[in-house]
Amino acid sequence: MTTPPSGAPTTANMSRIPGPYRTVLITGVSKGLGKALALELAKRGHTVIGCSRSQDKLNSLQADLAAAAVSNPNSPAAAVKNKHLVFNVDVRSNSNVEELARMVVEKKTFPDIIVNNAGTINRNNKFWDVPAEEFDTVIDTNVKGIANMLRHFVPLMIEHKQGVIVNMSSGWGRSAAAQVAPYCASKWAVEGLTRSVAKELPAGIAIVALSPGVINTEMLQSCFGSSASLYQTPEAWAPRAATLILNLSTGDNGASLTV
Repeated sequence: MTTPPSGAPTTANMSRIPGPYRTVLITGVSKGLGKALALELAKRGHTVIGCSRSQDKLNSLQADLAAAAVSNPNSPAAAVKNKHLVFNVDVRSNSNVEELARMVVEKKTFPDIIVNNAGTINRNNKFWDVPAEEFDTVIDTNVKGIANMLRHFVPLMIEHKQGVIVNMSSGWGRSAAAQVAPYCASKWAVEGLTRSVAKELPAGIAIVALSPGVINTEMLQSCFGSSASLYQTPEAWAPRAATLILNLSTGDNGASLTV
């Protein structure tokens, strides 16, 4: 996988989300990058709102978040250990995401930052041999999932006059590779959608596309097989990713960044 050079947020003299402790909503939170990021944020004392389609994994994550919240003796995380929220949501469903937004409003736990992390990839195959259903799943998750989140959460951010949205992209959203054309197409769409929406947002709100780099996740294993183990784990990635995300500002609106 070819990954562009690392980008750095351009936060100088630009307004940031009020701190020091934030509420961060993460989709696809039950495994991989989403889970590692959620646990890192909880360890630092931030409040996590998470969603995924796996109820069993969400149940165990709730306990893991509470444990992470008190694992750092230098953090006031204990005060928020029971404030983390997890929901069973399929971001491909507009009505599911609409209900998520409603529940978040009811809980009065407004997200300062949203990380649209939920994603999937096609099995390695020439494009014309990818089944239509598999192509639809990639597009529905990686593109429509983000669109559904934007549709229902941007108005909330506009109402609150602040917020940062992070759309997880990929090196393959800025380059191309054989055998994964549906995935590449979806991540190029994420990049374009992010840049376009950035031009529509009012002052105080920012949206960025963020490539995580090459990480040993289930998706990478599906492409690279055993050689995926040569790359860093989500747990090793999460601290740098958390720091970058927490330091994003309105000055980064429309940027394409890399952890």
